[in-house]
Parts: sequence; C-alpha cells; structure tokens
Amino acid sequence: MNDQITRRNFLKSSAQYSLLLGCAGVFLSTPALMRCFFRDSYGDAVAAGKLDKLIRNAPRARFWATTAEAAGNCAKCHGEGPSLFPNYQHSEVMIKCLLCAQGCTIRIGERGKCRTRINIDGELRTLSYGHPISAHVDPIEKKPFYHFLPGSMAFSIATAGCPLHCKFCQNWELSQSNPEDFPDDFVPPLSIVKSAENSAAPVIAYTYNEPTVFTEYLLDIAELGRAQGIRSVLISCGFMTKEPLSEMCKTLDAIKIDLKGFSRDFYRNVCNAELEPVLRSIKQVAKSGTHLEIVNLVVPTLNDSEKMLTNLCDWVMGEVGPDVPIHFTRFHPDYQMLNLPPTPIATLVRAREIALDKGIHYPFVGNVPGHPGNNTFCPKCGKVVIERQGYFVQSNNIVNGKCRYCKEPIAGVWQ
Repeated sequence: MNDQITRRNFLKSSAQYSLLLGCAGVFLSTPALMRCFFRDSYGDAVAAGKLDKLIRNAPRARFWATTAEAAGNCAKCHGEGPSLFPNYQHSEVMIKCLLCAQGCTIRIGERGKCRTRINIDGELRTLSYGHPISAHVDPIEKKPFYHFLPGSMAFSIATAGCPLHCKFCQNWELSQSNPEDFPDDFVPPLSIVKSAENSAAPVIAYTYNEPTVFTEYLLDIAELGRAQGIRSVLISCGFMTKEPLSEMCKTLDAIKIDLKGFSRDFYRNVCNAELEPVLRSIKQVAKSGTHLEIVNLVVPTLNDSEKMLTNLCDWVMGEVGPDVPIHFTRFHPDYQMLNLPPTPIATLVRAREIALDKGIHYPFVGNVPGHPGNNTFCPKCGKVVIERQGYFVQSNNIVNGKCRYCKEPIAGVWQ
C-alpha cells in the first residue's frame, strides 16, 4: 500500500498547488474567477477573443454523428428503429453529439448544453481539450474513494462545463462556466502527467466539474500516466453514453458516480437531467470490473425520504451487489439552494442503517468528519478495518486484501 497522507503533507501540498499547476503553469486565480461572473463590456470582449482563439485551436471531438455523413442511416442520430424517411435531406448540416445522454443536436456555430462542444462548419470540436482551469493535490478520500488506495494523494484537475445543471452544485463556478471564461493556455497531456510525478501523487483524478466534457483529454492523459505507473480515477455524474464509458472503463482504474437521487422527478427538476442513463452507467462500470464507488448526496425534503433511500439500496443490491461502497453524503446549502438546511446527521445514519439492513457491506456517512460511519467495517467480524478522521486514514487493518482479524476478503484496490 502507498504511504498514507499526513495532515502536514496535505497542507503543504495544497499550498503549493494553490499557486501553480506543476510544470504546466496554469491555475484559476481569484480575479479571473470574479471576471467570469461579474462581467462588463470589456470582459465580454476579452471572452469573445478567447473563444475565437479556442475555436481556431480546438481539436476534432469524438463521439458524434453528422447529417452530412448519415447517408440515410437515421439511427445514427435518432436511435434504433425503422427509418421513416430514408431519403430525407436536411436543410443544413446538423451534428448529433453522442458523448453524453443529453444527446444535443447542434447547428453550425452553436454549442451543446455542456458549452464545451461546438459545431464548426459541420465538424464537432472540443473547446476543453488541453485547458485545465484548476489543479490541487487532494487525499483520495476527498473524491471520495474509500476502497481505492486509501491514504494516497491524487493530483486533481478540472476544466469548465457540465452537461447537468444541478441547483445544489458546490463547484458551480467551474461546472456552469464556459471555457473562454478562463485563461486559454494550452497544457498538453504529458504536462499533467509530469505535474503528477512532481507532486509524488500515484493517482490523477478528473474531478470538480464533469470530466465527461473533456473525455478526449482525460483518456490521453490516463494512457500516458499508465505508462508511467500513475493510475487515473474519474469522479462523475454518470451521464455519459455507452461507447465513451466503455473506453473510460478500459483506460481508467476507478470510477465514482453520483447517484443524486432515486427519482426521475428529482433528476428532471433539480439536475435538468434523467435518472435512467445514470443507472445504466453504474451497471456498465460494475460489469466492466473497474473499481466503482457510488455517492448519494442526501438533500433535505428532496431525496431523503425513507422510501427513496430504501428503493435506492434495493436497486444497488439487485443490480451491482453488496460490495460496491456507497457514500450517503451531507448536503450543505450552495448555489441555487441556499434556502435548505444542511442534512441532519440522523438522516445519513438512517440511510446507512437501511443499506446495512439490505445487505450492502460498505455504506458510509459522508461529509461528517469524525463520525464512526466514515470507517470501513469488516462485513464478517464487524471490526474496524480502516479508521478515518475526515479525509485522513488513522489506521489500516487490511492485509493482502483481507481483514487482519478474521481474514475475510475486503472488496477494493489496496496496492
């Protein structure tokens, strides 16, 4: 197992990477962030100039179809089924983005809902490739991953954009922004890998905003990192389609998916999205064998009912099994949901109890430092095998993937 991160090393690393991105030399400064959301005409002009530059240099995206090349194959854009008008001619060149489950149809000069993919003369370009806007060195537990290299550090990067619009987003400054809102320096994938090496982090994490919007970039980084012995993890809303997720499962070492609520109405009204694609993604990752963890942010009055939590646990047990860690995480008011209180700890404790009653081996109380529900317990003997204090591992009693006390295998990636 890798050396566990200490509080002193974490604070030292955080200070270092709050100033710079390793050898890449890009970081989101406070003045830049303020300009994004309090623009004047000068700020608009600057953003427009940056957008022009981004478009000129934007590489061709993957995972899309165009009416110019459909040749009567309507299923490329409209899904499987009979083609009602196989000889239909579109009046303009349209692009169907096949990356995420929004399935945006994009006219020339327009972007998808994520704001990072644009139709330039009938070709889909990615504006986020090579443009990280934030970087930190974090404990892997902050992602949160509790059963993947516990105590390790993760070199964490983000770009702008997200296909969802969650009203409670705690990283809205990044996720709900445009690529041109930030410095447009180009950072090649190898620079990210070298920055991770310089930080002595054994993991690169794609996080903060929704990494699906920079799929091509993260896949290139992950392949280069793997060649250097650095692993890659994805922190995602799970709203991608099957083909890109399949490539991620082959290239990445672990994926955490937010199951934001077990309700179609919750997804539609709070996230501007749908539930079914997320459930499909969770099952696909589990079937692939890539390490999977699930997070459910429990929001008071919206997704915290006993029935919804019970249905969620029933689904997890039935579809992915008892060994996938699930984190019931505390909500704090943010973005467009400042009117709601923080989640009562008792609600999270009850969610964990429901999960245990249903047979889930590793349910956690998240975002409540010091709570015993942060610890990993052996599902056989009941003893604490990983003790945590906040984001820090206090003790690890897993030896060769098994409980030190009773030798029961503990699901996860430990070395």
